[in-house]
Amino acid sequence: MAYTICEKILLEHSEIDEITPGQFIEAEIDMVMIHEQLGGRIHEEYKKLDLDYVWDPNKIFFILDHWVPAPTISAAQMHQVCRQFAKKYKFVHNMGMNEGICHQVLPEKGFARPGMLIVGSDSHTTTYGAFNCLSTGIGATDVSVVFATGKLWFKVPNSYKINLSGELPKAVMAKDFILKFIGDISTKGALYKSLEFHGTGAESLSIDGRMTISNMVVEAGAKFGIFLPDKKLKDWLNKITKKPYNFVIPDEDASYEKEFEYNLSDLIPVVAKPHSPGNIAEINDVEGINIDQAFLGSCTNGRIEDLRIAATILNGNQVNKQTRLIIIPASKKIYLEALEEGLIEVFIKAGAVLGNSTCGPCIGGHLGVLGKEEVCISSTNRNFAGRMGDPTSKVYLASPATVAASAIKGKITDPREVL
Repeated sequence: MAYTICEKILLEHSEIDEITPGQFIEAEIDMVMIHEQLGGRIHEEYKKLDLDYVWDPNKIFFILDHWVPAPTISAAQMHQVCRQFAKKYKFVHNMGMNEGICHQVLPEKGFARPGMLIVGSDSHTTTYGAFNCLSTGIGATDVSVVFATGKLWFKVPNSYKINLSGELPKAVMAKDFILKFIGDISTKGALYKSLEFHGTGAESLSIDGRMTISNMVVEAGAKFGIFLPDKKLKDWLNKITKKPYNFVIPDEDASYEKEFEYNLSDLIPVVAKPHSPGNIAEINDVEGINIDQAFLGSCTNGRIEDLRIAATILNGNQVNKQTRLIIIPASKKIYLEALEEGLIEVFIKAGAVLGNSTCGPCIGGHLGVLGKEEVCISSTNRNFAGRMGDPTSKVYLASPATVAASAIKGKITDPREVL
């Protein structure tokens, strides 16, 4: 039989001889990522199961990133529970709260490698598909099952093939592509599908850009979002890990439920209007809307590539006096890179506020919370009503380039005009 990447990896992690979409299988997990949900829900589920062990402390990646440093007593107590749990069960990969956002730190540490099957207590765990592995988010009960058994049930998804050609034009980013794709198929258009990104266009994308795309496939309902391997990925992996891995490619005659064609060269900046990542508009249709806040960061777009283009736009300019610009590098490693390259100095001189590496404004938890009827343009992945603050506030999703350009003008701006 001929298989897609998703089918090959699931088959490799199960004890069956053949696999087909719609089939239920039990698969062995290579790594499970957990963050604050450990202290919020998972530990309670574990108590219900009356368990007192974990299957493999070496295959658990634990990090605190959503509310760090703890901004409230309840957050501090949640962190206490997390630390006590991690200590009790001797988690080997305990990142604590000073490394950054989970979906950036885990790959940086070399834990996302081709062919792996990774699950995590966060919906954007799909990010690791950029590294030619299968990864997806799961709930507290499922994490507890993995903790106890190292296995999890999956329904084998159908696969979509997305053929990409061309290269992104100046000031157009991977974020613009994935927003357009979600707008084209809707937020339910890929429900429980595995998305495979093929073609010379996919190869032209940076690793940072691929992570942005894989991160946001879940906003179209997808279970997985995975890229084919290439030299660019090999070079990236060889810099951060010496552990073995095997590239996984689909069979030539693999079967796909749907196929899509996109020429990256034809793309223009787009924005997701409130209150859905699928409510897409071309930049000229929303240009000129006044903003109160601009946010650059999150697990979607807080990487070094994103900071570099923002610094290019902000260098020599000032943030509009009526607008706040918050910038948060996605990890300590990226923060240090930005320091060495002089990007942080550019941001501060331009009038931006820099934060430690945390999810922060993305979840409206403790930083950059929006007030009544305020408007924010954000490089994050979701713009649901009330997600970043007051329920009457409005969030527009855009690329880092568009966010930076808009911060200067104090209104939604086409980044091509600034660059």
